[in-house]
Amino acid sequence: MKIVVYSEGGNPAAWLAAIAQHIPNSQAWAWAPGAPQADYALVWRPPQQMLDEQGAGLKALFNMGAGVDGLLQLQLPANVPVVRLEDAGMAVQMAEYVCHAVIDHFRSLGQYRAQQLAGEWKLAPLRMRSDFPVGIMGLGVLGDRVAKAVAQFGFPVLGWSRSAKQIDGVQTFSGAEQFADFLGGTRILVNLLPLTPETENIIDSQLLGQLQRGAYVINVARGGHLVEADLLAAIDSGQVAGAMLDVFRTEPLPADHPFWRCPQISITPHGSARTLPEETLQQILRKLQAFAAGERVTGVVYADRGY
Repeated sequence: MKIVVYSEGGNPAAWLAAIAQHIPNSQAWAWAPGAPQADYALVWRPPQQMLDEQGAGLKALFNMGAGVDGLLQLQLPANVPVVRLEDAGMAVQMAEYVCHAVIDHFRSLGQYRAQQLAGEWKLAPLRMRSDFPVGIMGLGVLGDRVAKAVAQFGFPVLGWSRSAKQIDGVQTFSGAEQFADFLGGTRILVNLLPLTPETENIIDSQLLGQLQRGAYVINVARGGHLVEADLLAAIDSGQVAGAMLDVFRTEPLPADHPFWRCPQISITPHGSARTLPEETLQQILRKLQAFAAGERVTGVVYADRGY
């Protein structure tokens, strides 16, 4: 088994050492222009040149992350399966982040932080969880874990996905025909959708206007999902009370971006769920070995869907 590795900005040494340890009959090397033809490629943000050189002879391409929107923008080799990462420790991190954001908003903790700086001692009004239904767009591995975690805190939880899903304790919706009902029942919106041509700019003025008034937006998917000017306008009008954003169209967020100066918006630097190297490595190696043995592999990407 011949394996080529490329990770933009990363050091392939750990991958090559792990492959040598866990797949002893393999040969592995880091890609450079003119590298030998491999059977399998392990990649993160590969250059087009690598795909052009290696593509025809590859049996499969393994992406070192869950997001494949960047990869699908390239010209992929025809008839070569693409397999993505599914969890590798990211689901529990995402659940932690979203639960924190939901509770921070619901319990008015941002107000208390502001009061501390002003030297004020004042209780926020009591609020009922039943008045803050949480709607989660995207019910894949991450969305499933997030929905179940939020439900543990007693919030009504709704979930929407492209195809029908069933999750205990979650009211699920699917397809375009049920999208409006999902939005109308949501006060705290969590975005975990993959970024595709169909979902780009999905969080716009029309969507925000269908949420319950005083809505709160948590975006932990991709910056391309959000029409930034529409969010600011919805905050100004009172339709949206605020947002917690971890992803942006331009990263790092430019110093002159209005999000920095909007007190209703909390910003984190794309760290809601970070890939854990050891778990990532073990998952990809298991998938690679299973694929080579002719076994069923999960996480296969369907280019027509964009994930």
